[in-house]
Amino acid sequence: MIYEVKDIFAKTYPEPGKLYVYAQENSPEMDPDKRRPLILICPGGGYSMTSDREAEPIGMEYLAADCNVAILRYSTSPARYPTALLQVAGSVKYLRENAERYHIDTEKIVVLGFSAGGHLAASYGVFWKKETFLAESLGTNAEMLRPNGLILCYPVITSGPKAHRDSFLELLGERYEELVDKMSLEKQVDQDTPPAFLWHTAADPLVPVENSLLFFQALHDKGIPAELHIYPRGRHGLALANKKTLSYMNTGLQPECATWVPLSKTWLENLSCTDEPQTPMNT
Repeated sequence: MIYEVKDIFAKTYPEPGKLYVYAQENSPEMDPDKRRPLILICPGGGYSMTSDREAEPIGMEYLAADCNVAILRYSTSPARYPTALLQVAGSVKYLRENAERYHIDTEKIVVLGFSAGGHLAASYGVFWKKETFLAESLGTNAEMLRPNGLILCYPVITSGPKAHRDSFLELLGERYEELVDKMSLEKQVDQDTPPAFLWHTAADPLVPVENSLLFFQALHDKGIPAELHIYPRGRHGLALANKKTLSYMNTGLQPECATWVPLSKTWLENLSCTDEPQTPMNT
């Protein structure tokens, strides 16, 4: 196992994000040239912190599924947009440039995010090419920054009536009025947005399920392959939804929701078979 920690700087903020890379070594006894999918994890935390429950425990699940994993502890408030977005872009660039060393399948670099980290992952999915300052700031071209898929877990998406308002206030600060409509990501989906796997609970009291519904509908309307699972019960912030990620308050256990992990692994296995755009719906 290769385990490394990399500073990821953004020009908009003096402190770096921290990228924790877990890459499995190849073996001459099996497949010495094997390339594995890479899951880049963005924990949630309302853009005010990054959750431990949505970081390493998640990575261990994907390592067990024969993936490589990177966990980005991105900069949060008082850092403002686009600092965290630039750190995701810098992470993807670094991982793609070091794909041979880390044995990464460059056609399966997937950004996974929870809650506000889901907003960050989805932001990257819609802005990686559209926002040309990302590639320019990193001295590269947009193709180096391409995400091949998104896994979005009870994500913050909309800044409309169903918004988790505090996430947008922490993300945008004094630029809230200027940028809040732009950060409503269901309005930003285009043909360059990658395929996505989403899950949410209908009972989520903090980030309403409409956030995932709106993003799924936007993807579907553009003919982008998308898979959505809605569970009837469950609070916000379930993480793995099993005993491994119980909170210190003994919350976060919803066994039926734990099926999102194997479902996402199956989706990942089929990603290369489903990443061709479908025919957009007439709207």
